[in-house]
Amino acid sequence: MHHAARPLLAVLLILPLAGPAFAETRVKTEQVASGLNKPWGLAFLPGGEMLVTEKGGALLRVSADGAKAEVAGLPKVDSRGQGGLLDVVLHPRFAENRLVYVTFSEPGEGGNGTAVGRGRLADDGPRLESFEVVFQQMPKVSSTGHFGSRLAFAPDGNLFVTLGERMSFRERSQQLDAHFGKVVRITEDGSVPADNPYAKGENGALPEIWSYGHRNPQSAAINPATGKLWVIEHGAKGGDEINIPEAGKNYGWPVISYGVNYDGSKIGEGTAKAGMEQPLHHWDPSIAPSGMAFYTGDLFPEWKGDVFVGALKTEALVRVDLDGDKVVGEENLLTDLGARIRDVRQGPDGALYVLTDDANGKLLRLTPAR
Repeated sequence: MHHAARPLLAVLLILPLAGPAFAETRVKTEQVASGLNKPWGLAFLPGGEMLVTEKGGALLRVSADGAKAEVAGLPKVDSRGQGGLLDVVLHPRFAENRLVYVTFSEPGEGGNGTAVGRGRLADDGPRLESFEVVFQQMPKVSSTGHFGSRLAFAPDGNLFVTLGERMSFRERSQQLDAHFGKVVRITEDGSVPADNPYAKGENGALPEIWSYGHRNPQSAAINPATGKLWVIEHGAKGGDEINIPEAGKNYGWPVISYGVNYDGSKIGEGTAKAGMEQPLHHWDPSIAPSGMAFYTGDLFPEWKGDVFVGALKTEALVRVDLDGDKVVGEENLLTDLGARIRDVRQGPDGALYVLTDDANGKLLRLTPAR
């Protein structure tokens, strides 16, 4: 008996030491900038500077050493609740046209709604010139929640925009006469691509709609391996979903869900229904996902092809291990920060950059711990 117990004892002693030590040595976290007021979106400019949105309505130009300058020329935003100045992306040909795209909650008749605007970043100072709104979520309603608002340019040059169902209007996620709970697809100037599933506006369908039945997708990225859009949406209590939205398909909200209402009551008809798509992956309990990035860099070779997701509720950066389009595992990083992670992007240097959702928010750079 005595001898048999020995190897087991050795294993038990080794594992606790190996676990945390291994995790701690993997990622070095550096602060690039602090004092960001509820930062939401991040884009990299050629030459090492970054653009960061603050929910209150400011767009900041942040240098590599953390110096901040506010970019002028943006419209007024409705920054109550979850609204504000939200995502930011550069036009794929930014080097030629200097165009910057943002999403924001736009006040107007009837309340507010997610809008997409663009302007030209001036060569001689931090301002956007000739700012114009190219898309408006319709109709505007009185609500301060579920704006969605992530932007992703596809390889064909069209722009995907994720739109939440504005909370109290969730039934309209299933209706094609409103932009609630939809992924929309527009051209760079906001017009309708001819091959959109409802491009001709059949039966009153809004022609910008790409897919529907979404709740509040605050994560969107193009999978570089396939060129396809991936989105992640917030569930209610449980039921956060990863989807690969396809043209004209219905992703089920609020008829099917893997979550329940916040009061514990059942949502819709269960977890599956004919004619409605199943998620690729879901979280229950919720992580509250916001922001995502596919990793293609060389700094973390073992993470190539994985997707990273910010988690607000669980205060982590979640690494989702992929095998093609299949989720085969996940790992929580940055849990020791005690910070809500609002966005994650891969930098031109192959490092991962994250924004923490706080009144004193931070922009952090993650590199391998050597």
